Amino acid sequence: MSDLPHYNLFIDGQWSSGSIGQTMESTNPASGEVWATFDCASAADVDRAVAAAKRALNDPSWRDMTQTARGKLITRLAELIEENADVLGTVETRDSGKLLAETAAQTKYVGDYYRYYAGLADKIEGAVLPIDKPDMHVFTQRMPIGVVAALVPWNAQMFLTATKLGPALAAGCSVVLKASEMAPAPMFEFAKLIEQAGFPSGVISVITGDAENCAIPLTRHPDIDRIAFTGGAPTARHVVRNSAENFAVTTLELGGKSPIIVFEDADIETAVNGLIAGNFGASGQSCVAGTRGFVQRPIFDTVAALIAERSKNIVVGDPLAADTHVGPLCTSAQIETIESTLTKARDQGAKIHFGGTRSSGLSGNYFDPTLVECDGPETETLKVEMFGPVMSLLPFDTEEDAIALANDSDFGLGSGVFTQNIARAHRVSNRLRSGICWVNTYRAVSPIAPFGGFNQSGYGREAGMESILDYTRTKTTWINTSSQPMANPFVMR
Repeated sequence: MSDLPHYNLFIDGQWSSGSIGQTMESTNPASGEVWATFDCASAADVDRAVAAAKRALNDPSWRDMTQTARGKLITRLAELIEENADVLGTVETRDSGKLLAETAAQTKYVGDYYRYYAGLADKIEGAVLPIDKPDMHVFTQRMPIGVVAALVPWNAQMFLTATKLGPALAAGCSVVLKASEMAPAPMFEFAKLIEQAGFPSGVISVITGDAENCAIPLTRHPDIDRIAFTGGAPTARHVVRNSAENFAVTTLELGGKSPIIVFEDADIETAVNGLIAGNFGASGQSCVAGTRGFVQRPIFDTVAALIAERSKNIVVGDPLAADTHVGPLCTSAQIETIESTLTKARDQGAKIHFGGTRSSGLSGNYFDPTLVECDGPETETLKVEMFGPVMSLLPFDTEEDAIALANDSDFGLGSGVFTQNIARAHRVSNRLRSGICWVNTYRAVSPIAPFGGFNQSGYGREAGMESILDYTRTKTTWINTSSQPMANPFVMR
């Protein structure tokens, strides 16, 4: 055990052990073996990180740094991320089981997110107001909101960190980044780059730990001004309750059961590729996974047969191997959820076209890509977010039927529409209750495009130009320009 990599907490520019000596193990999902250990933060460690972040806000090295200089510092971080993308990707793959091809490429791409916000850093503008009082010069400024608690899950760590950290830093905030205790190693490797980039001490701290000792003390801390959370709805409810203690501005990016609608006039190859990408990409471990597939009845059998045929060539295996398409799931609990959900679906009359079992001959958390033909809209696989490579298909007859089925969900993060009828594309996408809609494509992201959901998929938006304003507060300044004394306040005019 002593030969395993060990990660300390990164607080106030220093690496340190947790104050109560709590450590946890990280298991490689591909092998089931412990590969690293890490320190866990206590409430006292959270206090240290938040105090350092609060102090950094008033430290001239950060407070008085020009917005242009902040942008250059963020650009330097982007460069370091891109230079170390393969290392970060390898660590993330070992820790979470995601494919190296995906983690390395995604890490390189998030450099664009930091560059985007670096470019916006000195574009945060106020305004001079045409006020209705004589001799008054009144203007507004966008001020940093303060100390940010950014809570990031394990499944897309570098991406979901960039969508929070990028705008927060550009706005001049300080950040306590809480990594998931399920697979935090990439975040501590990332902290090394933060240190190397030269951010002033306390501006960014990276911690991890369980709910009781770390997440709860952080989200209810009285000096937290802003909470940016990505995770599941049950945890989000606790976060919202905790925020009542500090009135922190809170945004939530939660789960999903995204619908993909395939009309009979769709390009079949594009639609099949979209369904496969939306369900088996990232081994199904994506909040926008298109796990509810609705296919118009005349082409239903054709689409299902093509998916089955193409899925024969999917390689399930070592996530570090270049030829692997689907890797292991991060936790064994995900497999248990999938198995219980599939059992209920079978009992409801669902048909398993292929898959439905753990992958044979592999010792880690592997589950075979699975296609479920549902017997009706109440089929369990259409309701439960399984976070694994399980696709559910249900036929529909009319456009109105498809819209009703798609909107019949507690969630509303992503959605997809496949059709060659441009009028229909506009009609249907406009009526879908989701924060993102992809037409004839799926799972595309960009730093320029806002990302977020409706309903129980959360509120607030990440990425895009406006998200940077969520890390600011408006300050209004009144200046009396008259050379005359201020009027007697007890004489009304």
